[in-house]
Amino acid sequence: MAKYAAAVDQGTTSTRFMIFTQKGEVVAVDQKEHEQIYPKPGWVEHDPLEIWQRTQDVIMDALAKGRVSPGDLSGVGVTNQRETAVIWNRKTGKPVYNAIVWQDTRTDTICNQLAQDGGQDRFRAKTGLPLATYFSGPKIKWILDNVTGVRASAERGDAIFGNIDTWVIWWLTGGPNGGVHVTDVSNASRTMLMNLDTLDWDAEILKVMGVPRAMLPQIRPSSEVYGTARGALSGVPVAGDLGDQQAALFGQTCFGVGEAKNTYGTGNFMLLNTGEKAVQSRHGLLTTVGYRIGAQKPVYALEGAIAITGALVQWLRDNLGMIAKSADIETLAKTVDDNGGIYFVPAFSGLFAPYWKSDARGVIVGLTRYVNKGHLARAALEATAFQTREVLDAMNKDSGVTLTSLKVDGGMVHNDLLMQFQADILGVPVIRPKVAETTSLGAAYAAGLATDLWSKVDDLRANWAKDKEWGPQMPTDMRDKLYRGWLKAVTRTFDWLET
Repeated sequence: MAKYAAAVDQGTTSTRFMIFTQKGEVVAVDQKEHEQIYPKPGWVEHDPLEIWQRTQDVIMDALAKGRVSPGDLSGVGVTNQRETAVIWNRKTGKPVYNAIVWQDTRTDTICNQLAQDGGQDRFRAKTGLPLATYFSGPKIKWILDNVTGVRASAERGDAIFGNIDTWVIWWLTGGPNGGVHVTDVSNASRTMLMNLDTLDWDAEILKVMGVPRAMLPQIRPSSEVYGTARGALSGVPVAGDLGDQQAALFGQTCFGVGEAKNTYGTGNFMLLNTGEKAVQSRHGLLTTVGYRIGAQKPVYALEGAIAITGALVQWLRDNLGMIAKSADIETLAKTVDDNGGIYFVPAFSGLFAPYWKSDARGVIVGLTRYVNKGHLARAALEATAFQTREVLDAMNKDSGVTLTSLKVDGGMVHNDLLMQFQADILGVPVIRPKVAETTSLGAAYAAGLATDLWSKVDDLRANWAKDKEWGPQMPTDMRDKLYRGWLKAVTRTFDWLET
């Protein structure tokens, strides 16, 4: 009898496969990085075939590590870097172009052209999203407009689109040999092409964007059996699909209205459950679908998306060589007592929430001869906490709900210095669960719910357990002073690129 649930977690920099018990405990995990491709300034791409190869590798290695057979798995879920767009040939499985990553800014001109009629919020009432380079729709348009022959192929239904979840599920279920072409409501809500009310592709927006409906996947619930896996997972139901941040919301068991989580990864993403009502933001947040379980009503969320947090640590490691590995950032930052008066605003691909300024670029302000690399390391970590404070402030204004604590997850939550500073700058406790990789857990939960490993969401709540809590220790006047300095620094990034 099946006793585990599993998840493919396809992220921006790596792919992992995790297997969980019915109590939400980790049985086995394997993870492998893939190449980041930067053809031009502001362009970020991935090789979809490399991602699929890494996916197969981590599945086989995790099964071997855990001595788990496919028959032990009730189902497998998929979670993914959202908004990263792939178009491929349905018959061959060959991509027509590299995947265009969510961080990529090449569609800036397309977004500006679309905004000439109706402004940046032209589609917000329907989609919950501003016109921004972040989302998949403009990326699809860019490929259709710039790669020879793709538009005609898409109109015939031969060239098909998916975010990375769709790409992985298609291959898991057979690829060119009967692969299922689906996405879920959470991922579809990140394309700028889905209507939040109907949960279907919006004909008017498709026409404006010039995207043929024939190339789009079928939109399904987040927890439902889509098909059966082949290959290493042969016979296992593929039964869950959630964008990574929605998966983390699910894994943190934020099933009640007003419950929120913040994920610290390549970027940072805070989501607040708003229940069965889509709340339109007035303060720069995104309205998104949180999840949908089978035939139940969808649950919506407000989201604050921050483009660069963990990626800034990687930049210090890879581009400047300041540290040998990402974990070294904490040791380096602890060599100083404060930021030395500097702020590092990492607007490498513009600013996301709450500003949505694609013409912003990164700055370091307040430099003096006194500043050393320890101060730079500390300012880089503090940037993550300051950006989170901006999003939390906007969330409080939009929802009318004042958060009393923040559940956190992701790779950076093992950095004690950052977590303490986060509690200090927010003025509320920060709580880390025992299973910090809640993205994978959420996708496994979705698959297990669809295949009866768990019967209801209350079973999942019982699995959640606190690992560590940080309480605020900073005096209020110091908190306010530091935050004022941050807000001033952010204004220095505005309007850097000339349009």
